[in-house]
Amino acid sequence: MKKIETIIRPTVFESVRQALALEGIDGLTVTEIAGIGKQEGRIGMFRGNPYKMEFSPKLKLEMVVEDAKVEAIIEAILEYAGTGEVGDGKIFIYPVEEAIRIRTKERGRVAIG
Repeated sequence: MKKIETIIRPTVFESVRQALALEGIDGLTVTEIAGIGKQEGRIGMFRGNPYKMEFSPKLKLEMVVEDAKVEAIIEAILEYAGTGEVGDGKIFIYPVEEAIRIRTKERGRVAIG
């Protein structure tokens, strides 16, 4: 099993979510985050005064999947999250040793389905 963690623009979430659903992903954790990287800050306005917004709003998606689904999920994220602009995000993949469903005490693949 692998944990896929991806950081994307909020504007592409709905299309990424639909693409993941087509790949059989129905369990997903979504967190609103803000980050800074190569995408530079923007100038915002508050009560007529400009201010620098250093952090850009992003969404972090986390899912644990079977090894066999990893490449298809990566391809779906790359296709639907990419705009070609700086700040499109990142994908991180981690090994998962074990998964346990608390309610039923099921372990392994069955616990993530």
